[in-house]
Order: sequence, then C-alpha cells, then structure tokens
Amino acid sequence: MPAPQYLSNQLLIAMPTLADSHFSQTVTLICEHTEQGALGIIINRPMQMRMAEVLEQLDLSSTDDLLNDQAILRGGPVQTDRGFVIHRAGPLWNSTLVVSEHIHVTTSRDILQSIAEGRGPSPLNMALGYAGWEAGQLEAEMAQNAWLTAPFEERILFDTPYEQRWQAAADLLGINLNMLSTETGHA
Repeated sequence: MPAPQYLSNQLLIAMPTLADSHFSQTVTLICEHTEQGALGIIINRPMQMRMAEVLEQLDLSSTDDLLNDQAILRGGPVQTDRGFVIHRAGPLWNSTLVVSEHIHVTTSRDILQSIAEGRGPSPLNMALGYAGWEAGQLEAEMAQNAWLTAPFEERILFDTPYEQRWQAAADLLGINLNMLSTETGHA
C-alpha cells in the first residue's frame, strides 16, 4: 500500500465550482496535514479589521503606521477569535508551528508584543480563525474535485495583493480558473 501524501506547506486552491461561502474562491496555506486531519489558513480574505485594532485589544500599540493599517485575514471558520501570525522562519516564539524551513505560524502573545515593539518578523500576515478538516475529510473533498493544490510560494503570501492571490496560486499550475469547466469527471 502506498504511503499517504500529505499537503503541509502546499496551497489549497478552491475550484470555481466550490460554492461554500467560507471557501469560495479562496487560497489556503496548509500548515499541517497528517492522518488525523488538516489545519490551514485562508490567505486571501482580508477583513475590515486592522492590526492596530488587534494590538489595542491586547493593550499593545505600535508607532508603525504601515503595520497598524495592515488588514487582518479571515483565516477560516474555526476559532475565529484566535490569532495566527504567518511569518518567515526565524526565532521560535512560545507557540510556533514550523510549516516548513521557510514559513512558521505563531499563535502566542509574545510575537505580538515583539511586533508592536518593532522587533517582530517582517513581512507577516495575521489571520483570525483557521480552516480545519477531520481525518480523511480533505482527501474526500480532493476526490470530489473541490480543490487544486500547488506548491507554496512566499511571493503569493507576502507580495501579491489579496484579490489576486486566487488566480496567482492557480498560475503556479498554469491554470486560468475562468477557463475551467464546471463539469467534473473521473477516468
């Protein structure tokens, strides 16, 4: 029996036919995928909330106007009050998930304190909430043609405008999402 293929450090690209309002036209960074399930963070759904508001809620503040105005991402429908900082690899904070040798996700207050003081990682994206799949659920959705996967590229997360990330992720595969058929089949 072949070993299972896990999708950690991959981009999950919603197919145009995926109608679920939480995931329609999304790009999700898969942070962890094992036999127990998967955890990902949607990276192309900015909210009206800004970093300054998050810092203020934690009694922190920054004098960096660019940082203060950075949009917070809607990372997914699970635990929407929990913050996730996606950043390049560097020091390990109190609660850091190593996604790859290049990308980490941190959920502890110490990183936010460092960010507010101008000592945090840069660039970064912050999300509230995450997307989660139980054991076998993501694999079943993949078999139903709900998702495409592509190798993660930092430029999509850190350099590409939010509204262009869905197509930019598909471009990694040479696919124009507007040209895909809504019909699916299996050979």
